[in-house]
Amino acid sequence: MAIVAFELLYVLGGLAILWLVWRALEWGWLRPRRLGRAMRAQGLRGTAFRFPSGDLAEETRLLAAQRAKPLPQSSAHDITARVQPLVHKAINEHGKISMIWQGPTPGVILSDPKLVREVLANKVDYRKHELPSNFVKLIGKGLLTHEGEKWAVHRKIINPAFHLEKLKKMVPAFTNSTIELMDKWEDLIGSDANAKEIDVWPEFQDLTGDAISRAAFGSNLSE
Repeated sequence: MAIVAFELLYVLGGLAILWLVWRALEWGWLRPRRLGRAMRAQGLRGTAFRFPSGDLAEETRLLAAQRAKPLPQSSAHDITARVQPLVHKAINEHGKISMIWQGPTPGVILSDPKLVREVLANKVDYRKHELPSNFVKLIGKGLLTHEGEKWAVHRKIINPAFHLEKLKKMVPAFTNSTIELMDKWEDLIGSDANAKEIDVWPEFQDLTGDAISRAAFGSNLSE
């Protein structure tokens, strides 16, 4: 009897291992291959899937290459290639509608404003990725996590705040905050531009807070 029970456990353990292997193979190899073929059949071009991490290694390599060289002053405002080199490369090689791989999951790049608007306005056909529960607890539930009708209601509530005419009225507040920051930097540096370095990261954090304070509450951050 004990031998039969042991053999049964052995068989069940082997089946469980086979099931786990199949699930891993389906998740990391078979499903990405099917998705890639299906998306290419619809005319979508992009990078080929690399097992098991997709384009992660390539993105790491491109980021390291970009950060190893200084940003040219002539292209100080054109930072896409530096911040998102993989996306920049995919758009240049495969077009404004292209595909990259985030692990075994394909990601579709849309850089056409009309298509982006269609996706953002369609609450049924385009669903968000499910966020980790710990991340949801950190940021709280809101427009970023809601779906369907609940998302539509929240979007309708906040939409008036982003009308163009209201945003135009905020420009003077943003301008004043920026001018005051530049005056502060000029006072710190003095006449010799090479005499002092400024850590701009906390300065920009304060600039954001000051702009929000002026636009939303009518007073600067220090007040």
